[in-house]
Amino acid sequence: MTWNQQIVKKNNKALVLQLIIEKEPISRADIAQVSGLHKATVSSLVNELLEEELIYESGPGESSGGRRPVILHFNKVAGFAIGIDIGVNYVLSVLTDLKGNILIEKNQPLAQTVYSEVMSTVKNMIQSLINEMPGSRYGIVGIGAGVPGIVNKEGSVLLAPNLGWKNVQLKTDLENEFRVPVMIENEANAGAVGEQQLGAGQDYQNIIYISAGIGIGVGIILNKVLYQGRNGFSGEMGHMIIDLNGKLCSCGSRGCWEAYSSENALLEMAGKNTDSLEALIKRAENSDEAAKHLFGEIGNYLGFGINNIINTFNPDQVIIGNRLALAKEWMVQPIRTIIENHTLSHHQKELQLDFSKLGKYSTVLGVTAFVVENFIKEEARTS
Repeated sequence: MTWNQQIVKKNNKALVLQLIIEKEPISRADIAQVSGLHKATVSSLVNELLEEELIYESGPGESSGGRRPVILHFNKVAGFAIGIDIGVNYVLSVLTDLKGNILIEKNQPLAQTVYSEVMSTVKNMIQSLINEMPGSRYGIVGIGAGVPGIVNKEGSVLLAPNLGWKNVQLKTDLENEFRVPVMIENEANAGAVGEQQLGAGQDYQNIIYISAGIGIGVGIILNKVLYQGRNGFSGEMGHMIIDLNGKLCSCGSRGCWEAYSSENALLEMAGKNTDSLEALIKRAENSDEAAKHLFGEIGNYLGFGINNIINTFNPDQVIIGNRLALAKEWMVQPIRTIIENHTLSHHQKELQLDFSKLGKYSTVLGVTAFVVENFIKEEARTS
C-alpha cells in the first residue's frame, strides 16, 4: 500500500468511526450511504474497528426489505478519560467513559493555591480515579485539565492571576507522572465545549460561554468551532476595562470587569458577615433582602459586560456558567434588564440567554471531550 493509500484509509477509518459515534445505532449499509464509501470498504474498516474493540455489534435492526442488518454501536467503555477542573478554592476530578458519562467523581476544597500543593492534590485525585477504574482494553486514554488562566498551545500555564501561577509546566508534569496524553485548556474554553457538546449549547452555532466564578472567563464558539485566537489566548474578557480609574484587579490593571462581577467581587461587597457564596445563597433563599440585592448588583455588572460581548459577536446564545450560576434565581432578571435596555436591538433578535445545564461539570466534561476526541483521532490513524 502506498503512503497516499495509507493516508486515505486512515482518514476513511476515522470517518467511519465518527459516524458510528454520532449516529449509533447504525448499519454498515447506512454508513456506506451517508459517507459515500464503497460497501466493501466500509465492511473492511468496520471489521478492523470490531477487532480493536472500539465498536461492537448487536442483533438485527429494522429491515427495509431483504435481510435485516446487523447494527453497530460505539464501545464507550473501551477506555476512560480523566477530567480535572482546577478552581481557586477547589479541585473537581471525574472519570468518564468515552461518551462523557461520569462514572466516578471526586471533589476537594483548596486551602491554598501554591503550585506544588495543588499538583500534589491533583496527582492524588488522579491516582485514586485510576485505582477505582473498571477494567478495559485501552485503560486511561488521557487526562484533561481546565485552568483559570492563559494557557498556550503547548499546555504551559503562562499566567493564572487568581491562582498566583506564572509559567508552570502542568502538561509536562502530569505526562511525566502518568505516562498518558495530557491536554491543558483554559477553563472557560473547556466549559464552552462542555456545554456545546453535552449541555445547553447543543442546538446553537455561535455561543458565548461566561464562566463566572472567583474570576470571569469567556469561551467563544463560532460556527460550532472553539475560537482560540492566534496563540490560544482568546476569551480573557474578564479583563476588559469597564471603569477607567476603577478597582484594582488581580491582573495588575484597574477597573476590569471581573473586579465588579465575580464571586470575589460579591464576597467583597457582602463584607465580613458572609464568607462564602453558598452562605449568601442560603440567606437569599430565606428571603434576606440584603442578600438578594447583592446578587442583583452582581447581575447588573454581569449584564453590562455581556452587553459589550453581544454587541461585539452577535451570538445565537449566551450561557452563564461556573459558581455564580448557582444564584440564577436572583441574577437572571437584572441581566435581562441590562441587555434589554442597552444591547443594540438587532442583536437582541433571536438571542438566547441561558444558564449552564451541566452546572459545575461544564469544564471537566469539556476537557474530557478534548481527550476523547484526541484518542479517537489517534486510534483511527495509527491502527
